[in-house]
Amino acid sequence: MRLEDIENTTQYFSRTNMFTVLQMQREAADSAINDFNPDALLNTPTDDLVREIVDTYKLDIPVLLREDAHMEEPREITFLKQDYGRTIHVQGTILVLHVPYTGDGGMFWIQPTSYDSAPPSGNLNGQEIILKMRGTNLNGEAVEKHFNSVLDDFERYLNWQRPNADNFVTELKERARQAIEHRKGRLLADRNMVASLPFKIKARGGPQTYVAPVTRKKIITTPPAIPAPYEPEPALDNNNYEAILDIIQSMALVMERSPSAFLTMGEENLRQHFLVQLNGHFEGAASGETFNYSGKTDILIRVKDRNIFIAECKFWSGEKAFLETIDQLLGYLSWRDTKAAVIMFSRNRNFSGVLKIIQESVLKHPHLKRTLPKRSETSFRYLFGNPADHNRELQLTVMAFDIPSEASQ
Repeated sequence: MRLEDIENTTQYFSRTNMFTVLQMQREAADSAINDFNPDALLNTPTDDLVREIVDTYKLDIPVLLREDAHMEEPREITFLKQDYGRTIHVQGTILVLHVPYTGDGGMFWIQPTSYDSAPPSGNLNGQEIILKMRGTNLNGEAVEKHFNSVLDDFERYLNWQRPNADNFVTELKERARQAIEHRKGRLLADRNMVASLPFKIKARGGPQTYVAPVTRKKIITTPPAIPAPYEPEPALDNNNYEAILDIIQSMALVMERSPSAFLTMGEENLRQHFLVQLNGHFEGAASGETFNYSGKTDILIRVKDRNIFIAECKFWSGEKAFLETIDQLLGYLSWRDTKAAVIMFSRNRNFSGVLKIIQESVLKHPHLKRTLPKRSETSFRYLFGNPADHNRELQLTVMAFDIPSEASQ
């Protein structure tokens, strides 16, 4: 039996070297960051921009789908062969194997930093490697061994490329982040972005019904990073957002310690208690009532026709209603720095089950961008994208409280 590669196949992994390719990708990524439209750059979260750059300029090493390889029908062939100094005609067979792959076919041309003196040969056609063999007196075992040997050579070279590709992703993330943040800072400085808005909230004097474990604060809104000519949207300072959540948490502790006082209250009455406590801690410059409500369940701060904080108070009635509450909030909020909270009152006997469903169901929401560190065992943080524009992000905190019911008394 005689089996050999057909002539005129291409030798791969030898056209250019890995160091040259990596430097070209770095320069292309830097150029792309500098070419971003300034307004788009400033209005898009850095994490999203970094992800776009990495997805575009990372090295996508091919993966051979050997389990999906298929053979063409064998074809007869007559070829010339040297036999003891004379040329003879030999009857044989051509075998053609198609091996699909995923990834970037351009990587087959790149010499990895580790290599040997015998790179594999074959033919590329679209997303397939095509191996062509010819021989005489063939048998299946030998043919399989021959094809697998060539494919093993391809995979050996691809595996030599992978460490370079993995390390480059790590490098590219940091490199892109620094370049994006540097350009954003330069653009904002050039446009003389305002440092703060004239909306302030000062602490209210006088007695409080419940003393929460926070110091009375001024609530200050700051402009998010958006460029001129657009007017900055008011945004709630993160420290004050945390203070608001702490007050809500403290009010829930009061409910737990005095269950009989809240036994028969519905959503609206419970919400009023939260409003009293929040307005006992904060006072608006324009009016005495910083925290107001709209509709049946909203608690909000509204500035210049924008909601900078909204909390939805709902009794737990299952996963579907919970996700609809999140949708309702997303419909209210309009800018990426807006903060929000969902306050879930549970009168279910299995409160642990409710907490489990909350955490699992949020992961199904189409506008969830990522999970943030928890505040507590019953308070969960998330980063969402606005349904109309995922570049506009908002922090959402889900706070669940076990509220007494008549059945539990």
